[in-house]
Amino acid sequence: MERKIYDFFLKWKNDIIRKPLVLYGPKQVGKTFSTLEFGKREYKNIAYFDCYNNPKIVDLFKKEKALDQIIVKLSLLINETIIKNDTLMVFDNVDDVEIIKGIKLFNANTEYHIIVITSRRENLLKFKGEELLFKSMTELDFEEYLWAREEKNLANLIRESFDKHRSCRFHKLALEYFYEYLETGGFPEAVLANVEGKSKNEINVIKKKIMDTYKSEFILNKNLIDIPRSLEVFESIPRQLAKENKKFQYSALGKGKRKSEYESAIKYLVNNQILYRSYKVSTVKSPLSSCREKDSFKLYLTDAGLLYSMLHITRKDLQNYLIREALFENYIAKTLVDLGYVLYFYQSEGKALVNFVVQNRVGDIIPIELITKENSKAKNLSVFVKKVTVKEGYRITENNFSTKKNIRYIPIYATFCIGF
Repeated sequence: MERKIYDFFLKWKNDIIRKPLVLYGPKQVGKTFSTLEFGKREYKNIAYFDCYNNPKIVDLFKKEKALDQIIVKLSLLINETIIKNDTLMVFDNVDDVEIIKGIKLFNANTEYHIIVITSRRENLLKFKGEELLFKSMTELDFEEYLWAREEKNLANLIRESFDKHRSCRFHKLALEYFYEYLETGGFPEAVLANVEGKSKNEINVIKKKIMDTYKSEFILNKNLIDIPRSLEVFESIPRQLAKENKKFQYSALGKGKRKSEYESAIKYLVNNQILYRSYKVSTVKSPLSSCREKDSFKLYLTDAGLLYSMLHITRKDLQNYLIREALFENYIAKTLVDLGYVLYFYQSEGKALVNFVVQNRVGDIIPIELITKENSKAKNLSVFVKKVTVKEGYRITENNFSTKKNIRYIPIYATFCIGF
């Protein structure tokens, strides 16, 4: 299954100032498979270390600080010769910071190629990027999904339509694949089952297993009080998104629930990429982070297929505009995060709402509004661009590509084209 991470791996391998790479992301998204596939194709051999509950690896990095001795002892652990520039060293399931501290020692030595894999992003927040290179990996985006469905030509046509500002000739087909993607989701196992023609029930069993894996992550939270609270927050997301006001509300967790009780649990879920958070801004200036209102935010699931299952819906239920909005907005959030954006949404005192406001690397503010059949006459984005100077704004719709009054209308399936 072709993944975009492969091109990143190649650039990393050929970088003359290559640092040890830390690949992080939720469980079951294909981190290990993609890394090992890269190693098989591009290296003479792979030195693989499963670090889950492995005290030998932890003790080695705690006690040994000389690179030559570390290499010798690692080779003995797996009975595999580690060859300079020809061996890919893979440390999988890393959840102990001592291992990462040890990996940092290789920063000044580019002869050893090292990839660390972890689903515990929270542990990485203690480290800076000077000695390690960090890269996120998530579920398949819609473009990768089309590749898996052997529809690469359609994916290329969508990009070409976006770049040339012209309608897509196969709009209806692309939209149908997109609805299929919403239902299947982007977890590789679910996508593969769909490609192989497995039934919806079989795919739902796979998604249920993945959801259980997610929930099992909650027990890793060091605060035992926050374990049930993390579960409450996670399971409330479909209800939070399927209402008119999609801002996270503690009252949706139950009567008398308060911010102080759930703040730590939410932080844990967001830090470990189990949920994505989008903060409200009511004023807009650069950087957007200076405008965020910390107590007003939305939370999204990382995968459309999980949300689809948690809503207990069928394709027919997409006719309900609140359900459709929930799925579409969640998908846009996931895609923007994959593209490297930090999420914000705009809401003025006059209740004008722009679903997403993001900022690219050069500081440009980009407003993105979701338009459905039910709110097709919304003027929120038009109001926004009169208040804030922007180079371009996007309306995401179920219609084909078009441009009206300097606002680009982008079909929902083409969100992955909005470059960083």
